[in-house]
Formats: sequence, structure tokens, C-alpha cells
Amino acid sequence: MYETSLVIYLVVAIALIALILLQKGKGAEMGASFGSGASNTVFGATGSGNFLTRLTAILAVSFFLMSLILGNMAANQAGNAKGELNFELPTTEQTPVVPLESN
Repeated sequence: MYETSLVIYLVVAIALIALILLQKGKGAEMGASFGSGASNTVFGATGSGNFLTRLTAILAVSFFLMSLILGNMAANQAGNAKGELNFELPTTEQTPVVPLESN
């Protein structure tokens, strides 16, 4: 379950990075207002802003939710591991320590 959530988390993170890089900056709107940028867009002259913005917001919310869920799962795993500590000495055979004689 943890590994599957981690893979989904990484896919959401990569998709979020890609969507942010696909969006145009605020300075790019000046050239598009004269007609040069409208012919090269996939979603039309104004359609890409709303679609990409909404999709980015959805991925950002899911990224933060997955972060909280994975953090909670990791904390629970660490809490379970702390309760299972074993403080006994290992049972491997050890050679006896012989003191050195000083001359």
C-alpha cells in the first residue's frame, strides 16, 4: 500500500512540474494580444489558461494530500518499529578475550 501510494505521489509530482512548465508567464500575453500567439495554441486563444490553471490546482491539492497521507503512513510505520526493539545481546559465538601480559 505504501509503495503504491509513493508511485502515485511521484506521478502527481512529475505531472505538476510538467503543467507548470507548460503554462505561459504573464509577460507572454502582450504578444498574443496582437494575434501572433493565438494561432499556435492548442486550446484556442483563451481556453488554455483556465484548463491548465484548474488542472494545476487539482494536482497541487492532490500533491499536498498525498504528502500528508504518506507522512502519516511513515510515522505509523516508525511507531510500530519502535515498539519492537530488541535489547538482547546477539547470540553469535565470540572468541574469548585473553588479557595481554605486560613485561
